[in-house]
Amino acid sequence: MAIREIRKDGDEILRKKSREVETIDDRIRELLDDMLETMHASNGVGISAVQVGILKRLVVIDLYDGNKPLKLVNPVIVKQKGEQEVEEGCLSFPNQFAKVIRPMEVTVKALDENGKKITVKGKELLAQALAHEIDHLDGKLFIDIMEPGTMQYIEPENTSSNN
Repeated sequence: MAIREIRKDGDEILRKKSREVETIDDRIRELLDDMLETMHASNGVGISAVQVGILKRLVVIDLYDGNKPLKLVNPVIVKQKGEQEVEEGCLSFPNQFAKVIRPMEVTVKALDENGKKITVKGKELLAQALAHEIDHLDGKLFIDIMEPGTMQYIEPENTSSNN
């Protein structure tokens, strides 16, 4: 496994549409593992392959809730219900947050890392993360749907000591 470089705001790849994965092989599984490691190293909840510079329809999500992280291949939202206004950030926009409207519930069809068809139902934070990451696969960013005037930059905490 390896930590990959996260593409940041202004990188044109973030606006491109990702291609479907035709074959799930060891290279795809390794990429999913790298994405998970990269996301964990940056304290993220989700990351898409495009954010590490690869135009493939791959997403990983970990809510740190004791459940196994999700590794999704070719995810598609097939149903959504309700709305929630949430404060959202993105690993490609470090320390920036804005209010967006996301579905309260989503149903996603995808393949797992072994090519098995799966259905994921998510509410609240999981629904938000799924919608956010699947948007990435189509070149859509949270800044495209943020409520005007809600973008905030949060200064990172200084973790170094002056002793």
